[in-house]
Amino acid sequence: MTRLLTPSDPHPVELVNGDGPSAVVLSCEHAGRAIPACLGDLGVSPADMERHIAWDVGAEQVSRHLSALLDAPLVLQRYSRLVVDCNRPFEARDCFPEVSDGTAVPSNEKLTPSARRRRFEEIHQPFHAALAGMLERRAGKAAILVAVHSFTPRLAGGALRPWHLGVLFNRDRRLAERFLAAFREQNPDVPAAANQPYIVDDMSDYTIPVHGEARRIPHLLLEIRNDLIADCSGQARWAKLVAEALAAAIKEEGNAIHGQTFSGYARDSARP
Repeated sequence: MTRLLTPSDPHPVELVNGDGPSAVVLSCEHAGRAIPACLGDLGVSPADMERHIAWDVGAEQVSRHLSALLDAPLVLQRYSRLVVDCNRPFEARDCFPEVSDGTAVPSNEKLTPSARRRRFEEIHQPFHAALAGMLERRAGKAAILVAVHSFTPRLAGGALRPWHLGVLFNRDRRLAERFLAAFREQNPDVPAAANQPYIVDDMSDYTIPVHGEARRIPHLLLEIRNDLIADCSGQARWAKLVAEALAAAIKEEGNAIHGQTFSGYARDSARP
C-alpha cells in the first residue's frame, strides 16, 4: 500500500516539554493545518483553511503557554482536521469530513477504505501513540489529562454561542466540575458552562474516552471561544486563566501535583 506521508511532509506529532514534571499532560488534537503534499489543497480555498473548519484557531499557542506555566508536557498534532480528525474514532462520519460547517471538502468525497486507513494509520494513530506513551511513563504516579480546543462563536446559520469557555466531560465529571467551579469563582463575569458547545461521547470524541476514561485518570476537555484567543495577548491571558483554575481544581482534588498516585480515584471512577 502506497504511503501517504513522504519524508518531505511534516511529522504528525510535536512533543513540547516532554520531560516536564507536572502531573498535567496536555493534548492539542487540532493544532495544525498541514496537508500531505500528495493531497494538494483538498479542494479547499486558502481563506477556508484559515477558518475553524481546518484547525482550532488559537488552541496551539494557548497550549504552549499552558505547558510553560505548568511545566507540563504537551502533545501537538500538526495536520488539518480536514485530512483526518484526530479527535474522532475511525468509524465517525466526520473523521474524514466531506462537508464542514457548510464548506465542501472535495478531496474527501468517496474516499476509498484504503485511503481512509492510510490517513488514520499515518496521522491519527501516531498522535495517539505519542499521547499514550506520555501517560504510560507516568503509570503509578499522578497523571491528569487536559485536552485543549477552541470553538467558533457561530456556526453557519446557527445562533450565537454566548459562552467564552466550555468544560467537557462524559462518564466522569469530577475534575471538570471542580475546574468549572474554580474558574467561575475566579472569573465571575466570564460566561463558562459544562458540556458546551458540544458534548463528549464515544463517537464525537477520541482522546477523553480512550486516554482519560479508559485509564481512569482525572481528565477534562476545554473549549475556548476562538475569537478570544486569535491574537497573542488573548492566548497568553486565557492560558493564565486556565492555569489558575486548574491549580485550584487539582488542589481541591486532594492530591499533590507531583509524586502521588491516583489509585483511589481510579477505584472510584470504576463505579457506574
